[in-house]
Order: sequence, then C-alpha cells, then structure tokens
Amino acid sequence: MQYRKLTAVDVFSGLGGFRIAGQQYGCDFIWACDNDPDAQRVYRRNFGETPKGDITRLSSPKIPSHDVLCAGFPCPSFSLAGKREGLADPRGRLCFEVVRIAEYHQPAVLFLENVKNLVFHDGGRTLAVIVNTLEQAGYRVFCKVLNASHFGAPTSRERVYFVCVRKDIGITNFEFPLPTRNDVILADVLDPDVGDRYDIERDDIVVEFTPPPHERYPKPVQIGQIGKGGQGYRIYSPQGHAVTFAAQTGGAAGKTGAYLIEGEVRSLSPAECLRVMGFPSDYRIPRSDATAYRLIGNSVAIPVVKSILEAIAAHVFNRRSVDLAA
Repeated sequence: MQYRKLTAVDVFSGLGGFRIAGQQYGCDFIWACDNDPDAQRVYRRNFGETPKGDITRLSSPKIPSHDVLCAGFPCPSFSLAGKREGLADPRGRLCFEVVRIAEYHQPAVLFLENVKNLVFHDGGRTLAVIVNTLEQAGYRVFCKVLNASHFGAPTSRERVYFVCVRKDIGITNFEFPLPTRNDVILADVLDPDVGDRYDIERDDIVVEFTPPPHERYPKPVQIGQIGKGGQGYRIYSPQGHAVTFAAQTGGAAGKTGAYLIEGEVRSLSPAECLRVMGFPSDYRIPRSDATAYRLIGNSVAIPVVKSILEAIAAHVFNRRSVDLAA
C-alpha cells in the first residue's frame, strides 16, 4: 500500500534532532522555528533552511498544517541546574505556544520532550497544569521518563517524553517503546586522536581505579575525581556511558564530564558529543566549542526519539517503519 508522507513541524528546533530522527522514517519536516541565532545558523547549514524566529510573534495561520508537531520546549525553568521558576518564568510558559498552534491546526500528534525534573517540579503541580491544558486543547496525553542509555545512546540522559494524540482519533492507550539495551559504550564513538586540546591539566586529579579492558558497562562509571569531586569534577571510564551533557553547568569538565582516555583525563569534543547523542557523522557543527556544547546540551537524544516515532507510526498511524521510508 502506498502511503502519503507524514508532515511535521519542528518547534524550538535546536540542532534538528527531531528532524533527523523523523526523516529516517520518511517524515517530511515542512517548517521549523527557533529564536536562537546560533541554532538557526547550524540548522541552515545542515538542512538548507533557516528556522523562523520568536514563536510568540508567529501567528498560527502562517504555520503550515501538519500531522505531527515536534517540540523540545525550553527546559531551564524546570531543570535542576536552573532557578526552577517553572511557569512563573516566561521561558517556562513557552510550552503554551505549542498548545496555541495545536488548537489552531489540530495535528494528529504532539511529540514533546523536556527535562526529567518537570515531572516533579512544584510537587507535580506544574506537570498537572501542562497536561490539563493539553487535554483541554483536545488531546489525550501520555508521558513517560526514558533514559537514553537504554536506547542505544552511550549517555545517561533521562528526559520526559509526551505523546499527545488528538482525542477524536480514538487512541485510549499508548505504549512507549521498550528499552533496546544495545551493547554500546562511550569508547565505541570516541575519536582515535583529538590531540591535547581537551586535556585537563590539574595537580589534584585522582584516579582511584580502572576497569578491566574487556568490561562494558551500560551506565556511567566514576573512577576518580578532580579536586573535591563536585559536579563537573568527576572522572569516568570510557568503558561505560557518558554523563548527561549540560548546556549551562561549570566545572573543569562541566559540559561533558571528564573521562580517562588513553591515559589522559579529558573532556569530550563536540564531535564526540554529537555521536554520543546519535547525530550522523556528517553533521556540521558550530566552529565555536562553547556554542556547540550549549546547543548539544539542549538537544534530544536521537535514538530515543526514533524509537518513540516508530511507536507513534505503528499505534497512531498504523504504519510500520518500512511504510514510512517508502
């Protein structure tokens, strides 16, 4: 049977992780927006189009109709690393821009992502407000916290994912994908030689042990520390997974974590971070490491997004991945 391609929009598009995942299943992304000039430039370099700007200034009728709305709405208001002002923060209220678009266009599915702490923010009241607003807009909401470590990405990155299905479609239950438990570790995606650019030279580096070379661990394995060993000062083995990449935290290796690689303690390069997150090897990154780390820290883990999109295709649109790719 010949299916028409599903259409999607990429709201708060960032590096385009949703788009990369969706395109691999034949989903046609027809529109994108992001207010960050750096994200716009990188998106244009990789996809040939510049996302629109401030979502609050974009009227719903000017956004094309679509089947799926993807959005990793801004997370600093809910993150443990931020001030956690939630819906009192204008950035926190940007999630309601998604609702505004959905009320006008009524796409079949909203596929959303945010930090794990959104589930617990303000004792769960913030999540309840968001879910209730989505339901009032005509959607049945399913959400679950998933860890990228369980879906083939060698990084511990827990995020809450929302699959919101328009109520008239009649879906009363949505099953999030089961973990794939792929046997992948950080060492599998490292560059063989990045020079000494990312080495950490300190007198207070302590490596307490190193795992046997044949061991592979499906989680971060701390093997030492820098100084007092606070966040950004812990050393991990590449035979495990990377820690969660962060857009804002500090420390000697605050954006990526520190790792003992070929006898040297170093942070990861932006190219290595992208591979950890599932981006293709030909993805073109910013020239500035600082910009790259910030954008990567706000990105989605592509293997998780792909797994959820496949479940959406099967359960909501009654299509298999081979149908989508046709």
